[in-house]
Amino acid sequence: QVQLVESGGGLVQAGGSLRLSCATSGSSVSSYAMGWFRQAPGKEREFVAAISRSGAGIYHSDSVKGRFTISRDNNKNTVYLQMNSLKPEDTAVYYCAAKVSGVSGAFYVVRLAYNYWGQGTQVTVSS
Repeated sequence: QVQLVESGGGLVQAGGSLRLSCATSGSSVSSYAMGWFRQAPGKEREFVAAISRSGAGIYHSDSVKGRFTISRDNNKNTVYLQMNSLKPEDTAVYYCAAKVSGVSGAFYVVRLAYNYWGQGTQVTVSS
């Protein structure tokens, strides 16, 4: 079983950048496909980005494509979300998620596919 801890959130002005980290423990992150989701107040949790076990498969939602980049360092057991050109509508709690995956190149965009979740980190973008 893997534990996930997000960090790097905070308050930033529109147009600014943040880098979120998701540190894993209890099991090697290389066994898991990883994803980032977010949830704004009063809204459902939505998919942001996903990365395969190997890092070869990557997918970003249309709302963040070209601004956010997911990456992973399996040696450090950490997954990242680089967020640039932030907008007020990016304000949300950001969650890291892990899915046991037998396919090294597969990524997953459906929330229910994931087995494990972190506690989340707040990102607030002011206008």
